[in-house]
Amino acid sequence: MNTAVVVIPTYNESANIQGIIHAVMDLSVPFDVLVVDDNSPDGTSKIVQGLQARFPQLHLEVRQNKEGLGPAYIHGFKWAMNKGYTFLFEMDADFSHPPKALVPMVALLQEDKSDVVVGSRYKKGIRVRKWPLSRIVLSLAASLYVRIITGLPVADPTAGFVGYKTKALSALNLDEIRFKGYAFQIALKFWLWRKDFRIVEFPITFTDRTAGDSKMNTSIISEAIFGIIGMKWRSLFKKQT
Repeated sequence: MNTAVVVIPTYNESANIQGIIHAVMDLSVPFDVLVVDDNSPDGTSKIVQGLQARFPQLHLEVRQNKEGLGPAYIHGFKWAMNKGYTFLFEMDADFSHPPKALVPMVALLQEDKSDVVVGSRYKKGIRVRKWPLSRIVLSLAASLYVRIITGLPVADPTAGFVGYKTKALSALNLDEIRFKGYAFQIALKFWLWRKDFRIVEFPITFTDRTAGDSKMNTSIISEAIFGIIGMKWRSLFKKQT
């Protein structure tokens, strides 16, 4: 077992999953990989199973129902913490997050320069490829909205490419974070920041997926807009420990 594990949630990612696993396994620094699949009908989990004989550091958890990004990550985080990993990463399967960035990002955690490292699209400029201008503007507006509402000092608070020291994650009650979509990413950063864990942003270039379908929908956007307000309101009455 390696000290770091990459948790990849999947639903219908058969077009991407083999490639992303190979990309992580080929890195100069060794990582374990955990795929958390929500019972994809396209056979994503079967592809992972077929690779496990070649990669003993590849693990698979199949959940019976499609419940969203947040519950899938919580499942994976609990699995990883129970296994005793020191560092834990969350990353999408669709190559929007560059696997090579895992190497310098884990170094920031290993060298104790941060407790949380965010693969940031908006640190030191705007680094996004294959997005229309309208989506870039929407994403930047969402980031500004989150920072205004929460006070979170992170340029890319909605980022989904993040590394954690597991001791930081263990300070949270993950079951209290009930967001299903991208608001889950914001909530993790917010509550860890509130507990004074160090958050560092590492600039990456985000590339929109070329295979498979985006999971973004109006309910995810609505949850982020209104859920973040509720989260900030609750934080005003939540005693720091």
